[in-house]
Amino acid sequence: MYIADASMFAKFTDEETFSKLKLFDSVKDMWLSAKEYGDAVALKDHEAELTYSELDARINEFKGVLLARGLKKGDRAGILYRNSPEFVKAFFALASLGITAAVFPPQLDAMTVFGVSYKFGLKALITGEEYEEKLSVLKLKMPAFAIIDVNEKAEPVAECADVKGGDECVIMFTGGTTGRSKGALLTHANIAAGALYGCYGVRDVFFQKYILCLPFSHVFGLVRNLMTSIYTGSTLCFCNNNKDLFKDVGYYNPTVLVTVPALAEMALGLSGMFKRNMLGTVKTIICGAAFVPPYLIREFKKLGIDLYPGYGLTESANLVSGNPMPLEKPSSVGLPYPWQELKTENGELLLKGVNIMKEYVGDPEETRNAFTEDGWFKTGDLVRFDEDGFLYIVGRIKEVIILSNGLNVSPQEVEALYNESPYVRDCQLFEDADGDGPHFLHLEVVARESELAKVPEDVRENTLLGEISKVTESLPSYQRPARVTVRKEDFERTPAMKIKRYNKFAKDNNQ
Repeated sequence: MYIADASMFAKFTDEETFSKLKLFDSVKDMWLSAKEYGDAVALKDHEAELTYSELDARINEFKGVLLARGLKKGDRAGILYRNSPEFVKAFFALASLGITAAVFPPQLDAMTVFGVSYKFGLKALITGEEYEEKLSVLKLKMPAFAIIDVNEKAEPVAECADVKGGDECVIMFTGGTTGRSKGALLTHANIAAGALYGCYGVRDVFFQKYILCLPFSHVFGLVRNLMTSIYTGSTLCFCNNNKDLFKDVGYYNPTVLVTVPALAEMALGLSGMFKRNMLGTVKTIICGAAFVPPYLIREFKKLGIDLYPGYGLTESANLVSGNPMPLEKPSSVGLPYPWQELKTENGELLLKGVNIMKEYVGDPEETRNAFTEDGWFKTGDLVRFDEDGFLYIVGRIKEVIILSNGLNVSPQEVEALYNESPYVRDCQLFEDADGDGPHFLHLEVVARESELAKVPEDVRENTLLGEISKVTESLPSYQRPARVTVRKEDFERTPAMKIKRYNKFAKDNNQ
């Protein structure tokens, strides 16, 4: 068993900064502390900026709206709204009153909005006029359901509810360890821990300027982007369209970017294409939600940017570990954050801690399946630790390929070796077959064109295939792909920019 300790992160920042890092019992308590940043700018978009004091006033006003509409501590209310200062106001107003916020992805259709509102036992939905058509089924089937406009106003209410760490805070959508969409119920203690975890392992923490390009409906955007920014008195700048990311970088001059590897890769590729750093003033990149190629860490360092990989799940309030030594251990997802216990069982990582969700809402069977009988959360991730306590993700249980000879192959473990090549941007290993013929391992590769462009054109293909062959020859025979395909286009991706895995021959025990 591994018990994580905060002191392991002390050497990665200065003593004064580290001494300021404390664990709040609830999101309400965290906000009561954060609002003391006063005249520091909390939120900024292209239209205006809000100081912490001004945001507090907006939160208090919206608390008045919620109370006037009959909501109280222990109720649940949805938020169906885009990333914006209005979303932030609504979220903290709910948290301060002890009302659980169910964060809806804005792309949900009308039937799903109704179904989830009913399943989660919501009393109200906070939204805006641009989402009117998504409310049609809800209004038809639940005419008494409260619809609250995010811009509604009322007399301000400064008082907060008596909110404790074990109280419900937020419901986040997740595929969990089985792939079926569910609502993970996270407590105030869970979210408060996640906000603090984002401060560990990074040298410059307080009073930064974040740029937001991840949706709040994804736990990475809500916790590591919003909550850690607010915790540290930083400014959160809104980029409402990722197509405008690099334009917005020039407009806001941020210092921190929280993102996924695919967007980081894009920024790096464009920097090479235009012969200038497209991320401008950014000094720190927090990267996660998918495998982070070591290549990105090395190349961003050449631009003067520190890229920190990490690991987490929706069910762990986003954060489990972060890598404070990315150059020295580029393949690791880092040191586990404090107030957690970790152990492995048949290679699978099991967790207990202040950050672990309470349940899947309305899914008692899924909840039972997610935990062991003695209360350990089953991550579904295959891992290993090195001699310094750093964590490495080897693969996913549900993605393990069981060969005809009974041997198991973890695609992610094999893919990581190919991804170490500067000429490989992404790859996917999967089980394939020609018609009814025997099954075999097939590797599809997306080349990193920016690196291949440095090679004479007439040898580019051979250079890439040669790199792939070197890795293949280093593998045990049962892990070697029998076929390699170089793709001309990127893989299909999820909204979180993860590769959509092929699943041609899924086994019942691999779902």
